Amino acid sequence: MARYIPKRTYEWSPEIAYSVGLMASDGCLSKDGRHIDLTSVDIEQLENFSRAIGRHDKIVIKNTGSARPMGKVAYRLQFSDTAYYDFLVVVGLTPSKSKTIGRLTVPDIFYAHFLRGLFDGDGSCYGYFDKRWRSSFMFYSQFTSASLAFTTYIRSNNIRLFGVSAAAVRISPGIYTLAYAKADSAIIFKRLYENANGLSLTRKRDKFRSFIIRK
Repeated sequence: MARYIPKRTYEWSPEIAYSVGLMASDGCLSKDGRHIDLTSVDIEQLENFSRAIGRHDKIVIKNTGSARPMGKVAYRLQFSDTAYYDFLVVVGLTPSKSKTIGRLTVPDIFYAHFLRGLFDGDGSCYGYFDKRWRSSFMFYSQFTSASLAFTTYIRSNNIRLFGVSAAAVRISPGIYTLAYAKADSAIIFKRLYENANGLSLTRKRDKFRSFIIRK
C-alpha cells in the first residue's frame, strides 16, 4: 500500500508574502488550476522565490525571443502545486491578471515583505543631478502596473502603513506608475529592507541603497 503524503499547505509568513509580491508582478497562473510560472532575467529572483516557498524545482532558460529584452537571457521556473495555486487565488491573483489585478488580501503585518517582492519584480529606482542646482541630487522609486485598481491599492496602503505622501501617478499607454521622491523613497527603503530575511534582489537593493547613502 502506498504511503500517504499529506498535501502541502501555505500560510502567511514574511517569506510567503515576498513570494506573493513576485507573483503579483512577474508570475503567471495557468488556466489548469495547478501550474505556477515565474520568469525573470535575474536568476537570483527565481532562487529567492524557491527559497521563499520552500521548493527546489529546476530553473531553466526560457527560449522565446520575447523573453529576452535588450538581449538578456530569461530564466523560467515552472511547477505544479495546487495548494500554492489555491492560496494565490484566495489572495486575489488570477490567470491573465496583468490588467485585472486589484486589491489583494495581504495582512498588514506582512505588507512590507509583499511590497519588497513587488519592487523586485516591477519596481525600479533612478537618480540624477538637477540641472538647476548642480549640488542637488534627485532620486525616485517607482512601482509599475497595467492595472489602475492595483496601483490604487498599493498607493493607499503605502500611505496608510508607511506614512508616505500620496505618490504621483504617471500614466503611459496601458501602464500606471507610482513615483516617490527622495524623502518618501527613504522611508520606503527602510521599510522594505529592515527585516528582509535575506530575500531581496541584490541588483535593485544595492542601487536603491546607493541613492539613499548619497542623499
